[in-house]
Amino acid sequence: MDKKDIIIQSQRANQTRLIIRVCYFSSFFALIFGTLCYYALNITEVIPFVFWIFGTLNLLNVVLFSVHKKLVLTYNITSIMTLAGATLITLYSGGINSPFIFVLALIVVAGYVSTKSYGSLYLNLNLLIILLIYSQSIVDYSFTTNVIPEQSRSLFALVSVLFSVYLIGGVFGKNLLHAHHNLYKTKREIESRIHEKETLLKEIHHRVKNNLQTVSSLLSLQSRNIEDPKMKSMIKSSQNRVISMAMVHEMLYMRDDLSKIEYKSYVTELSEYLIRSLKGTDNNIKLNLNIEDVKLGIDTAIPLGLLINEAITNSLKYGIKDDAEGEINIELKKEKLNDYVLNIGDDGIGMSQEINYKNTKSLGLKLINNLTRQLRGTIERDQSKKGTNYIIRFKELGQKIHAVV
Repeated sequence: MDKKDIIIQSQRANQTRLIIRVCYFSSFFALIFGTLCYYALNITEVIPFVFWIFGTLNLLNVVLFSVHKKLVLTYNITSIMTLAGATLITLYSGGINSPFIFVLALIVVAGYVSTKSYGSLYLNLNLLIILLIYSQSIVDYSFTTNVIPEQSRSLFALVSVLFSVYLIGGVFGKNLLHAHHNLYKTKREIESRIHEKETLLKEIHHRVKNNLQTVSSLLSLQSRNIEDPKMKSMIKSSQNRVISMAMVHEMLYMRDDLSKIEYKSYVTELSEYLIRSLKGTDNNIKLNLNIEDVKLGIDTAIPLGLLINEAITNSLKYGIKDDAEGEINIELKKEKLNDYVLNIGDDGIGMSQEINYKNTKSLGLKLINNLTRQLRGTIERDQSKKGTNYIIRFKELGQKIHAVV
């Protein structure tokens, strides 16, 4: 589970806790408020019955949530009942002048706590309802009367304000602050874990690079005791393949982004190393690079690096002989979302058109074909250029381990 998923789960848990808590408090307060209205304030019409019905149905709604676990359904049922109940109580307790009208604002707050879309929906509904309530203040259009006795109106206003303030401050405010602290704490814990994992991954890449360099050194030591030029050349080629993989891990542990490497700098470093390795420091090779600023993941970077290694090695060994002058051309560009095209080759003596990976004994040529298949790509010879040149189209791979066969 990544950082985003953990934060989303934490937000949902906080929303659930807040909405259920509001449902409980509003239900109990409604039942108590209705009883107070009927027995203490002598309000015997509409208002206490609305409070009792709302409180009972809202408690039932919370109980049903424990069965179906659908928070959105529970929230919307509560909001609709609150809208209906608050509108009726407001209409029968003074209309636009009723202190209970501020309870409508609670529905808007609850909406925005749930989602932005629900908040906007209930905001617009409340504005429309308030306009309708105002229309009832016009005598000619009024169909309701204030059922609160004159002597009880001040006390009803006090209880209504206390009810609204407590829900806004004591329930919404307190729980929103608690949710904010929880999210902040979760974020810090996630960032700490990510930092630990990044440090561990960097250490792994560093150790893999060191191990590959150790293998390269062993191959180098082994080649010193071999007199056969062909065998010596084979070991040197294997050593270069190991180094091309080591470079990927080196670049990963040296950068902040452990998922991808900047391929332009990688190809530049790899190409220059191969030219120095096979032709010496003083050489007549011109390296032409035209590489876009693309970043590739390790599952694509390593097989592509091995492919480029084989193509350059073949060019330096067979295309541009000895100390002859020559050019190595590499162009890499992105075509679509995960589709890339690589143009690579030399201007050397060229290779017979009849030779391909099926009939050749060259391990390098076979590897180029196999690595292209591993990259889910296609390869073709570019006949329009001098020497041996390839056009390779491939896709960036996901996080999967592939074998070179």
